[in-house]
Amino acid sequence: MARRKTGKDGLFAGVARRPSHRPGRAPVQPSGGIPGPSENQATNFLLADIVIRAGSYIVRRGVEKRLLANRYGKQSAREIVRNKTLGQTLVSQALARIATRSTPGAIVVGCGALAKALFDRRRSRLAARIEGDRAMLEQARDEQAP
Repeated sequence: MARRKTGKDGLFAGVARRPSHRPGRAPVQPSGGIPGPSENQATNFLLADIVIRAGSYIVRRGVEKRLLANRYGKQSAREIVRNKTLGQTLVSQALARIATRSTPGAIVVGCGALAKALFDRRRSRLAARIEGDRAMLEQARDEQAP
């Protein structure tokens, strides 16, 4: 049976100790860089950011259409997404930004969404469904108006 070591070389001997001071920052040396179509790394970074944002926008619109198409049909879903107001877009983007920036923000936004869902559930399910359908179909009709 092996003896257990104690003291300086004991149980925590393999654990790295935190230095008593913060080491100085080493200067950043450019390595291979961000691969891309341009030799300028700032341009490549900007292009990558644009591609990521455009891709997330396309995916988000596709998910919105798909969720609405199950209930309202493909054409109505397309019109509902197309007729989204600026206010709806800004509110959803602001809430998403708050939720992704910090844990307390995510908790506040998540609790707000949960409270809204529970409030809607508490109301008569039929009344909530009729109200939601009315709002969506009204938004779809805005496209057809001359």
